[in-house]
Amino acid sequence: MKREALSVKRKKWLLNFCLLTVALCLTLATQPALAFKILEPAENASLKAGQPVTVKADVGREAGIVSVKYFWYREMDETLVEQDEAKGGSDKGGMHLVEKYWQKDFVYGSNVVAVAALIATVDSKPPYGGPLMVPKGAIGTVRLLAVAEISRGRLGSRTVFDEILLQVDPGAELASIDFETDKPLRLGRAGQAATYGQIDSLGKTFELPVVGSFADGVERAISTPSTGSQYASSNDKAIKVLSEGLLQIAGNGKTVLTVANRGKQASLDVSVEVNTEPNEVPIADAGPNKTVKAGTKVKLGGLKSRDPEGEALFYQWSQIRGSKIALLDLNMAEASFLAPQVSEKRLYRFKLRVTDKKGADSAPAYVDVIVEP
Repeated sequence: MKREALSVKRKKWLLNFCLLTVALCLTLATQPALAFKILEPAENASLKAGQPVTVKADVGREAGIVSVKYFWYREMDETLVEQDEAKGGSDKGGMHLVEKYWQKDFVYGSNVVAVAALIATVDSKPPYGGPLMVPKGAIGTVRLLAVAEISRGRLGSRTVFDEILLQVDPGAELASIDFETDKPLRLGRAGQAATYGQIDSLGKTFELPVVGSFADGVERAISTPSTGSQYASSNDKAIKVLSEGLLQIAGNGKTVLTVANRGKQASLDVSVEVNTEPNEVPIADAGPNKTVKAGTKVKLGGLKSRDPEGEALFYQWSQIRGSKIALLDLNMAEASFLAPQVSEKRLYRFKLRVTDKKGADSAPAYVDVIVEP
């Protein structure tokens, strides 16, 4: 009898323990995340250009959030210098300007102010989220960056962010492709000494503006591979095709550049006549990826970049992932920044290009910095 009683008690104990465990798991599952996070749209979701979507954010354990600003960028675009809703005015005006931003930056390549596509508060529906329009000019891989401003009273404010990648389809058929440049394109200054910054020096790397006209009446920049474009050169000894839609002057001669996308293609005749002074292309090295703590000084090391001929190099650092930070010594071998405060691990990505004194460019090199709380 005693054994049976013990067995019954043990079963009841096990049952209660299991029920308590399940209840605890359900409670934890319904608790907010510890860090500020974009919940919708989901990472790598497929969207249509011009499509209205609702963005939702979980503020996690962050207290005192004043507002959340949402910004659109292409996958490899530099995070622009200024993020200020004051340039946008009203919601309607802000949306107009964000469309203008996409058209200018995506088609014409000019460096413009990053205007928030949406500014949300706790009173927004849903809180800190709301309706967001996918820019009409978007195509390929894009970034959605959310920057939350947190009030610290007399200490001012600080920011936290989350960033996701999304895939955008134009939702319309590609009608034609065009190189927006001189036709035919002539590159070179024969008989002249190459100088730093000269666009048509031997070894110079460049990107041609390639625009697709779509059936919905929108012109979209399709220069990068993430938009579906593929390049070919009929003469690699004149123009060499690199990654990311970049082209490089390899030597004198003629070539036909062809870009193909969605069953359409366009061709461009190019003649190159540059100074034939021998010059090897430099190599950029942005250093190994690293993980650092918030508040520490971080150095980006390009000291291992080199020129095969031993010449001095010009450096150019830029930031292409993460909320914008103050990056110092952009044109030095070692750039630096102060790791910002974060509530969860966050990714910052930086790009390094080096150029020798004769104007030859390296292919870009990248380094990721993970910042931990």
